[in-house]
Amino acid sequence: MKILAIESSNQTMSVATVENGLVVSEYTRNGNLQHSTQLMPAVETVINASNWQPADLDQVVISKGPGSYTGVRIGATIAKTLAWTLKKPLIPVSSLKLIASNALSFEGLIIPVIDARRKNIYAGVYQIEEGQLTSKTADVHAESEVFFQSLEKETEPLMFIGQDIPLYKERIQEIFGSRAHFAPVQDWLPRAGNLAFLAETEVAVDAHIFTPEYLKKPEAEENWQKAHAGEEKGDYVERIN
Repeated sequence: MKILAIESSNQTMSVATVENGLVVSEYTRNGNLQHSTQLMPAVETVINASNWQPADLDQVVISKGPGSYTGVRIGATIAKTLAWTLKKPLIPVSSLKLIASNALSFEGLIIPVIDARRKNIYAGVYQIEEGQLTSKTADVHAESEVFFQSLEKETEPLMFIGQDIPLYKERIQEIFGSRAHFAPVQDWLPRAGNLAFLAETEVAVDAHIFTPEYLKKPEAEENWQKAHAGEEKGDYVERIN
């Protein structure tokens, strides 16, 4: 089984080839990247480093969001194109689940967090059950304060993980005290190698109709709808053309 895994939902860009459970080649960069120009060359790099041809692939795995609208869309477009043209299964995996997979040894609830600006976050609640990373609640886009308060009813230890945790660490400590744990910095970034392993328990989708999970509308669409409130409703894309 030869798998190509692609993660581009946020600042980190990570691409990997995995064969029979082992990473063959992995390329990861972090920072203010231009995924639109760098992602496809990264895909070519890991495939060439593996001495594979695109036709050798058995599956394409994609981080489906949530995260940066642009980053998610670029990754999804490339993954869909490859899966469709090569006639290979496309398997989407939550980008929050991918971050959570860096804390598989934690006994408690794993809380991956991605900053969504204006004190909003994308977040999820995950847990290891029977050796598998499972979602306890659906991934959400929410006000950070509302989400953190929703966790107060939980009695288990909480592991907060992700590159954006420092933005909220002080408030998390105020709310949860000693119940809050924080992943070490080396475990913050998502890795495409892990993405391929997570795909083992996910379901393939039709590449032609696959759409990412943004969990919120793009800011441009939200602003347009506010500006046109009260007008006859219609599809945003159709109305601006």
